[in-house]
Amino acid sequence: MKHDLIIREPDLYFDSIHNELNNFLRDTLLIHSMANPLNVKKTSVWRPAIEFKQNDKNYTVKVQLPGVKKDDIEVELDNDFMTITAEIQEEAEEKEEKEKNERYHTSEFRYGKYQRTISFDQPVKTEEATAVYDKGILKIKIPKLLTETKTPQKLEIKEK
Repeated sequence: MKHDLIIREPDLYFDSIHNELNNFLRDTLLIHSMANPLNVKKTSVWRPAIEFKQNDKNYTVKVQLPGVKKDDIEVELDNDFMTITAEIQEEAEEKEEKEKNERYHTSEFRYGKYQRTISFDQPVKTEEATAVYDKGILKIKIPKLLTETKTPQKLEIKEK
């Protein structure tokens, strides 16, 4: 137990620190009308969680987009990078007259725009890429543009 291996994900820690700092600044410095968490959430750009793998032939990217409709997702693919953009709108609710003064006590849902850019270390075949969206997970498979790898050669140095 004392020497168990713990896998650390630095990006997750920085995202958490970033969110905590944003929450602190929002709650302490912004005026009350601007500090409404729902207003801040709707104007924020969220970074969805990803899983990025590669092998000799393909890159595989999985993106968590819970609650997002397939038609609200856009993937832009270039030789060097891919940008995934999505948006989730707050549900419009019909309110009766007696519920007009209803206010949120807690809302941890993320409404607004999601965006994530991923860069590739090799060129890709953009025309052969595929994307499937199922149960809040977008799975993208991008074939690599295979380049010929040669063994290093020694260069002969001649005297003048």
